Amino acid sequence: MAGKAASRPTMLSVYLYIPNIIGYIRILMNCFAFAQCFSNKKLFSVLYFFSFVCDGIDGWCARKFNQVSTFGAVLDMITDRISTACLLVILSQVYRPGLVFLSLLALDISSHWLQMYSTFLSGKVSHKDVKDSTSWLFRLYYGNRMFMAYCCVACEVLYILLFLLAKNQTENLMDVLLSSVKQNPLLCILVILSLFGWAVKQAVNVIQLKTAADVCVLFDVEKKQKP
Repeated sequence: MAGKAASRPTMLSVYLYIPNIIGYIRILMNCFAFAQCFSNKKLFSVLYFFSFVCDGIDGWCARKFNQVSTFGAVLDMITDRISTACLLVILSQVYRPGLVFLSLLALDISSHWLQMYSTFLSGKVSHKDVKDSTSWLFRLYYGNRMFMAYCCVACEVLYILLFLLAKNQTENLMDVLLSSVKQNPLLCILVILSLFGWAVKQAVNVIQLKTAADVCVLFDVEKKQKP
């Protein structure tokens, strides 16, 4: 019993887990990146993408050093959602129609928030536990780490490319994409690969939103039926 008590982690030790420290560094990196986004677009893009890469590194560290924590998972998701949301807000101000990017922001935030909430209602440990889902795409996305990584990377690369390609404050989204891919064959391939992963991720977000909403509604129905 004494050995078990001694090995029990303290609150401070959890805050100082290696993956959580990486999470704090990601937050600082993103703050500095967004402060530079209009004055140095290339520096912003490098820092933003490196912060995104660190998202995979902290997950690896959590598993490697047995430092998986609920706080770390929540910190990870909050950092991901806020950084993507900030970039989408910037793109909504650069491109027309800006509503496209604001709609993507709303879908991203709402689907992940509902998924986290439904996870707790279901008594599951992770929001990635979707083995009981009827959607094969939903199961493939969360069940295959490489496929999920591709979709996430593709989505962020597409947003970064759009940010770098914009020359003025009121660019037409389709005009910029079409003119860019016509001028550079390599860029065309990169955009196509990014668009496919982006499209899959948005489809998963829609499925996630509906599935999580169903869990919440079912919880309400079952609660009403209890005597």
